[in-house]
Amino acid sequence: MAERADDRLLRLLGIVAYLDGAGPVSVADLAGRFGTTPAQIQKDVDALWVSGTPGYWPDDLIDFDAASIDRGVVHLTEARGMTRPLRLGTREAVALVAALRAMKATDAVQADPARSAVVESALGKLTDATGEAASAVDVRLAPGGDRQVVAAISSALTNRHRLRIRYVTSSDVVSEREVDPVRLHTQDEFAYLAAWCYRADAPRTFRVDRILEAVETDVPVQAHPGESGAEIDFAALFAGGSSPLATIRFAPRARWFAEEVPVESVRNLPDGDFEVTLRVTNPGWLRSSLVRLAPLVRSVSPAVLADDVAGSASEALALYGAGEAGEGGRDAATSPDHH
Repeated sequence: MAERADDRLLRLLGIVAYLDGAGPVSVADLAGRFGTTPAQIQKDVDALWVSGTPGYWPDDLIDFDAASIDRGVVHLTEARGMTRPLRLGTREAVALVAALRAMKATDAVQADPARSAVVESALGKLTDATGEAASAVDVRLAPGGDRQVVAAISSALTNRHRLRIRYVTSSDVVSEREVDPVRLHTQDEFAYLAAWCYRADAPRTFRVDRILEAVETDVPVQAHPGESGAEIDFAALFAGGSSPLATIRFAPRARWFAEEVPVESVRNLPDGDFEVTLRVTNPGWLRSSLVRLAPLVRSVSPAVLADDVAGSASEALALYGAGEAGEGGRDAATSPDHH
């Protein structure tokens, strides 16, 4: 499975901080400390070597001893201020207090004593430093599901193990699935598990409070190829950010789409139809999904997406028609009546 960008960023920052205090360290030892491979450490050093402070001239960049690298040793010679103590303004500190209080209230943190202790420690230090401003922050989160379910999900994510779950939709349909978990995140008042679902043979999102049971297996998660055969970039597929938005109106029978696909919002309409807004992070997957669901799709916007889907549907029908004609021609040629 492709590495998440935020996981690599944390490792890059950790490498700089560690080397600044530890001095020269062998590539093998550094890989063991950060739970990755020597080849990945080499790539990380290459990335850090061209990183630095604004200006990005040679004197602004993080630097390493080139001769040490050739010997398989990483020797940081210039951190460019990456390890200086962080100074926060009052507004920044209060924002962090709010974020930490929200994190502390999540089931994923409460179910893990180690995580809870780290968050509690950071929150205590930041609250003491912020003073009275922190007392004005009140963060409350809605419950996000059964504690044992969240604990199993968190453990599977950490160990990169497959999950076996029992899930109920809003229509009270219960199903059992095996999934490769990708990430646990919150949106509005709910927590969601983004995962590869083996039953659907596609990426899916599951609302955590609708997961009735979750069991971590000892099967490692797998890499999943997309339509082109390349590995799916799950970080992009489940990300929001600057990806364009699409609005799709469905017939009631397609309600499962809003349950199992990462969407930004769902709006129920008076006639029973519903409308979803989602980020187009994987145009090919969305196009093929809408073509398969064509009888249940009422409208698609923006127009460029609707034209793209319509074009794909037309091409599929043309290929189907050509295939039918070919079958008919072969049947006619081999039919006794032809002679």
